[in-house]
Amino acid sequence: MSSLLGLRGNMTIPYQLLLIRDTFTTAFVKNLIVVLVWLTLSYINGTLVVTFFRHQTFHDDPRYILFIHMVINDAIQLTVTIMLFILSYIFYKINVAFCCFFILVAVFTTRNTPVNLAAMAIERYIAICEPLRYTQICTVRRTYIVIGMIWFICVAPDITDLFVTLATESLSFFHESVFCLRQNVFKDPILAYKRQVFDIIYFSCVFLILVITYLRILFAARACSTDKTSAQKARNTILLHGAQLAMCMLSYVSPSVEVVLHIIFPGRILEIRFANYLIVYILPRFLSPIIYGVRDKKFREYLRMYFLSNRCRNKKKKVTPKDKDHL
Repeated sequence: MSSLLGLRGNMTIPYQLLLIRDTFTTAFVKNLIVVLVWLTLSYINGTLVVTFFRHQTFHDDPRYILFIHMVINDAIQLTVTIMLFILSYIFYKINVAFCCFFILVAVFTTRNTPVNLAAMAIERYIAICEPLRYTQICTVRRTYIVIGMIWFICVAPDITDLFVTLATESLSFFHESVFCLRQNVFKDPILAYKRQVFDIIYFSCVFLILVITYLRILFAARACSTDKTSAQKARNTILLHGAQLAMCMLSYVSPSVEVVLHIIFPGRILEIRFANYLIVYILPRFLSPIIYGVRDKKFREYLRMYFLSNRCRNKKKKVTPKDKDHL
């Protein structure tokens, strides 16, 4: 839950309401749903990652390198947030040092996704609008440099939260146990304002990049020399990136939505928070596999080969020595 995990520093709902706990049955059902969703997405993401690393053709294509980076990033983000979700039910309070680690990893990976989307949109723009220079601009080496820059851009602003906390809190504080909310470990009010400023800057920049690249590809598609089919696919991909970005932005408006829904349904705060968690942090993770695992023809063919090879392997395992003799 965004309020439970504290990734956005929700201070609008009274703190006491954030600590309301479910009954055992409700908690069990919620955790079961979350674990099943995690297992499903982990299987899908694992299949995509295995397919990528098994075939050299993907290793030399910046488009798929950026894609698999986002898949791995989302898998880490999903795993960490679900771990926090489950730990909040099992232990309620956890060690501050562990909480800091989990919160920071969740924040880094959450912020990575929109920046990675911007990089993927720029790659599609170069492929469509600068096809003759594509191999010179979009090299494998430069792609990995871009991934390094993405991590630096996303880590640098939020790692300062840890440095400020180390400077302002005593060492004994990190040995305490707290309910793992971001505002419980990174207490300085200035940090909350700093996060809001950086969030606005990041999402504004990514939104502008998506709009500009979409419009440039749209105009390029009207030129006679441009492959209109490829341009249309690129436009559709960027539109889906825009949908992903919009879902990422839900995490910034979800605290306000929670407040409004709590006013309308005052006795349903736990259900509101759980639904908010599923929509804001789980649903967007289904889009990446759909965009490349299903829509992309090349990746779809290799995925089909992967499943067919696994099916054949399973059939061979089912044939026992007696069966072979019988045959």
